[in-house]
Amino acid sequence: MSDSTFSAVSTSQRSLTITVPALTRVEGEGGLDLVVKDGKITDLKLRIFEPPRYFEKFLEGRTFEQVLDIVARICGICPVAYQMSAVHAIESIFQVNISPWAREMRRLLYCGEWLESHNLHIHLLALPDFLGFKSALEMAGQYGEPLKRGLRLQHIGNDIIRLLGGRSVHPVGVRVGGFYHAPTVAQMSALKQKILEALPDAEALVRWTASLALPDYHQSFTTVCNRHAQEYPFNEGRLVSSDGLDIAIADYEQYFTELHVPHSTALHSTLRNAQGNEQSYLVGPLARVNLNYAQLPAAVRFNVEQTAVRFPSQNVFHSIVARAVEVHFALLEALRILENYQVPERPYVDITPRAGVGYGCTEAPRGMLWQRWELNERGEVISCKIVPPTSQNQMRIEEDLRDSLEEMGLQHSDEALRLRAEMIVRNYDPCISCATHFLKLNITRHAS
Repeated sequence: MSDSTFSAVSTSQRSLTITVPALTRVEGEGGLDLVVKDGKITDLKLRIFEPPRYFEKFLEGRTFEQVLDIVARICGICPVAYQMSAVHAIESIFQVNISPWAREMRRLLYCGEWLESHNLHIHLLALPDFLGFKSALEMAGQYGEPLKRGLRLQHIGNDIIRLLGGRSVHPVGVRVGGFYHAPTVAQMSALKQKILEALPDAEALVRWTASLALPDYHQSFTTVCNRHAQEYPFNEGRLVSSDGLDIAIADYEQYFTELHVPHSTALHSTLRNAQGNEQSYLVGPLARVNLNYAQLPAAVRFNVEQTAVRFPSQNVFHSIVARAVEVHFALLEALRILENYQVPERPYVDITPRAGVGYGCTEAPRGMLWQRWELNERGEVISCKIVPPTSQNQMRIEEDLRDSLEEMGLQHSDEALRLRAEMIVRNYDPCISCATHFLKLNITRHAS
């Protein structure tokens, strides 16, 4: 248990500051301030104080050949997502039609990213919360086999990214028009065998996460993601919501707004609803499974239906099950792609730079990642806008914190409230560098 510092400021009002040491299973820096009065939270601020990184600004003037390697550095966990949204936008400006081989390989590359990211979050970041441990290391004695299973599945994701991207972190294999190189048939055959051997692990992971004693707390929230008519979404589709939104990705800014809030260096995103009001929304695996369940392979749906969890779900803690479902899907999708793999004559098509504005929106592990790029006739960046999934979830996280903590009961100890708050935030798998975890919880209680 971490040390806590208590300070009473008056008999009618008590301010309590809890300083929590940095946790190895959360990423970035932030804080949460709560003001409690008469059993209600009267003010809640999820503060993000990670320094701004200005990627959008220092991409200006760069050539299109430089863009993909730079955006991959925005996040070490989901670099593929940043590359895919950017390359789709740039190719739309250049009017490039990539080969069917390149399209399939990009889906395979995304399979790798989902496998490595989802398994990292499930096993090393989220599970300790649900099983009552401080860390995955502390879990190892009692849950060694599930952790080994998760690391095996994660390793396959790293293998896929390394094979197509040249390395497993910040890959460099993607280019406008396709890829720089094509793996050999022998390499892909070896990968296929690893995936076949891992399928029982993925099936078991879904059933195991669904059997966990997850909090039974249902909320009302709007979900948003990509939807494709023929396939579970990675790189292409229209933006849809559980409230009936169905738009082209180019129309994103007509419905979604980014705004600054005083307490955070991360932007908040809102969705304008049918009544014209700005509201929060949820992106990520739960949104995708909720809105695209019918697009999952029959084997994935059958496995889910052997459990007690049902989708669509309004229990945000079912996100861990949704991640496991997408792990199973990613393995099956990778197998489909590898089934009749052949080396192409060329792994890319030629391109001609053009001026214009292009849009890309793909599904990062944490949710949809929207980008807008404006290039000049030489293919140099005039401006860009990058909207990561964590900033889109930011307002939803704050609403979830308010509702969940009040539902839990604010009479609980500050330590119990802190632990539940961290569980809630981690459940969204936020990436604070792209925008959250927190180190400090400040609670001000007003006596009634």
